[in-house]
This record gives sequence, C-alpha cells and structure tokens, in this order.
Amino acid sequence: MSFPLFVPDKDFCCPVCCDIFDDPVILSCSHSFCKACLQRWWKEKQGECPFCRRRSSKSDPPGNLVLKNICETFLSERSQRGAVAAVLCSLHGENLKLLCLDDQEPVCLVCRDSKKHTNHRFRPISEVALEQKKELVGVLNPLHEKLKALHKVKLNCHKIEKHIDVQNRYTAKKIKDEFTKLRLFLQVEEEARMEALREEVGMKSQMMKELIHGLSRDIVTLSDAVSAIEQKLSADDISLMQNVMVLPQGVTTELAQMDPKLIQGALIDVAKHMGNLTFNVWEKMRQIVPHQSIILDPNTAHPDLLLSEDLTTVRWSGVRQELPDNPERFDTWIQVLGSEGFNSGTHSCDVEVGGNRYWILGMATGSVQRKGDTEGAYWRIGFYYGKYNAQSSAGLNLDLPVQRQNLRRIRMNLDWDEGKLSYFDAETNTHLYTFTATFTESLFIYIGTVGQFPPLKILPVKV
Repeated sequence: MSFPLFVPDKDFCCPVCCDIFDDPVILSCSHSFCKACLQRWWKEKQGECPFCRRRSSKSDPPGNLVLKNICETFLSERSQRGAVAAVLCSLHGENLKLLCLDDQEPVCLVCRDSKKHTNHRFRPISEVALEQKKELVGVLNPLHEKLKALHKVKLNCHKIEKHIDVQNRYTAKKIKDEFTKLRLFLQVEEEARMEALREEVGMKSQMMKELIHGLSRDIVTLSDAVSAIEQKLSADDISLMQNVMVLPQGVTTELAQMDPKLIQGALIDVAKHMGNLTFNVWEKMRQIVPHQSIILDPNTAHPDLLLSEDLTTVRWSGVRQELPDNPERFDTWIQVLGSEGFNSGTHSCDVEVGGNRYWILGMATGSVQRKGDTEGAYWRIGFYYGKYNAQSSAGLNLDLPVQRQNLRRIRMNLDWDEGKLSYFDAETNTHLYTFTATFTESLFIYIGTVGQFPPLKILPVKV
C-alpha cells in the first residue's frame, strides 16, 4: 500500500492524543482510538465514546486491525519521506531534534553545544510537540461541542422558519374564516332589517291608499251635494219654494259623519329602524360571539399537547408533534401557558375539567423555566391518582379534602395586589383552597394534562 504525499496525518490520528494510532480499537459507534487512550478515558467516563459520547455496548472493544495495518504502513512511508525531506539545521546541516527553551527555536545537537546556547535549557522537539498536541486537544474538544451546539441551533432555526410558514397559512385562513362569519352575520342582519323596513313601507302605503280611496269617495258624494244645492240657489224664489230640495237620508247621514283628518303613525318609524343601529347590531352580535378571558399560547405548548382552533381547549395528543424547540416552549413539563400575563388587579376564569382524571391548573411567573426539570415559581392544584392536591414551588404539597370527588368545573380567582390565588368548585361555589404569596412578577395561567381523557376547556365569560 502506498500513500500520496497530500494525505493529511490527521486521518491517521487518534482524537484523544492527536498522534498516529497505536494499537487502535473500534467502538460500536464506529469511532476508533488508541487502546491506551481509551483506557485512560474510561477511568473517568466508563463506556462512553470520547468523540460522540454514546455508550459502548462492549467493555473490551475489539482491535481495528485494518486501521492498525494502514497506520503502520503510513508511518513507514512517512519515515522514508522524512529521511529524504528532513528539516536540517541551516548552520550545521544536522537534523533539528531539540527545542531551545530560552530562545524558543529548534536546534541540532551541535547547536546545543555551541557558545550561542551556553547554559540554555533544551527538550526534545517530539516531547514538546506531544505536550502542545495535548493542549490543543483540550482546546479542540470544547470547540467541537460548540460546533455541535451551533449545528443544533441552526437546524432548529430551519424548523422554526418552516413552522412560521405553517403558522402564517393557518392563521391567515382562520382570520378569513372568522371575518367571513362576521360578514355573513351582518348580511343576514342587514336583510332582516331591510325586510322589516319593506313590511312597514308596504303596510303604511296600503293604509294611505285606503285612506285616499275613502277620501276620494267622500269628495265625490260631497261634490254632488254641493252642485245640487248650488243649482237650487240659482233658481228664482218661486221655483225654489215650489221645489224645496230634500237630500236623501243616507246622504245626509254620510255627510254628517264626514270628518276628514290625517291619522297618526302614517309615516315610517325611522327612529325604530335607525336609532342606535350599529350598537343594536353589535349588541346582538355580542350575544352569539363568545368572549374568552384567557387565551392559551400555542408557542409555549409541550409537543405532546393539542390545542383547539380557538386556543381555549387543550388535550393530550398521545403522539409527540414535530414542533420547533423555540425558547418559549416547554420540553419536559407537559403544560401550556396563557397568552396574557397579569401584574395587577383581580382576574377570574372557569375551566371545565369534566371527566379528565389527570390534570393541573395553576399560575406561574413569566420567568418560569421552559426547559429541563426546573419549573420556577408556581401555585397550582391538580387531580391525579384519584386525589385532589395543592402544590407550590415554595414546597407546599397538600391533599385537599374535597367533598365532591367528580368536580366538573374549577373556578380560579387571582387577586394579584392582595397576593391571593383561590380555587372553587364553580358549580356549587365551594371553596377548595387559597394560596397566599407576595407576587412580584406577571402571572400566567398554565394548564397540563396527560392520558386519553376528555380535554380541558377554558369557558367563555359573559360580557
């Protein structure tokens, strides 16, 4: 076997000692090391690969005979090339084998005994080089870890970038859907009000037509009577006396009853149709559109949780979703935060727990840890293993003596200024427990559940 001159030595170097492999062994992860280097490493970290940190399945890894033969051949050829291309002392033509510690320069054996290096300290170059390699390994390992971390963050950034596009398309569709519903509601409401206007216009117009028809009939009757009387008045006295005019009884009665007056309420009731129009429509809309006091933040939800489209219902998915590991997201605790924090005043919400047999409901500070097992400051109650329990980050862990074992709705009342967080059975308004603390940060509601149980739902409030 022959190696070209451009083959780098590092391809035949142990990652631990950075020197050519000496009796190499191979681990189950396919990484190779000097047998002695691996034994020294395993004195501190038994069974762990020094490169990828995976656990080895074998306590006595087999030798890498192929790599051993390659390294021996490489060393032999490098030695031969080195004999030809050795770096020689420019003054004496000898091989540079020593390092002058005082001058920090390579020297040959003749230089060591020369006047220039009298009383100087020397060490073999190979020995100093080995120490420097070990130092470089100490620097290299953290750089490898940093590089792996950078690759991991970059990969997560790509996931976040793709998820942003998914969120954009989903959110845009939901916004359009909601406004379509609103437009449909307004169209229906507009048509209903236009129909009411048309009905009133038809009724009032018909009433006016009937009134006009009656007045026209009375006018004809009265005009005939007037014409007859005026004709008699134009005759001479004798003719007038000989033909005294007597009107028919029906006409006389009809004339007596004539009282031409306009009726009230004949005009369109514009005030009824236009008065507070937009407010009344909004009021009607308010009755059919729910208002949520708490909205959950999907960017904080553990990948095992599924949220409803209106972000008020949460359930356990059973299958971990492919979501970006953004800083806001919980990766260990299976829970989700509310989207809005509270740092003053009083706030309340009802949560329907129904038949769920494993849930938690509480408040946590905005600085609550999202990664790892550390939770941060929290105050919560929960139901698991058939018991109701109250816990806090201050160390409280108390079983609650709840009378009704099948609570379906939990009410949570926060008085931030007074430092009180109270829980009630919302159906009976029975007090369950009150936490007291001095709140100094914004508090966020948080909910969690595990198992194939009914979802937890934040109930809407009446405006």
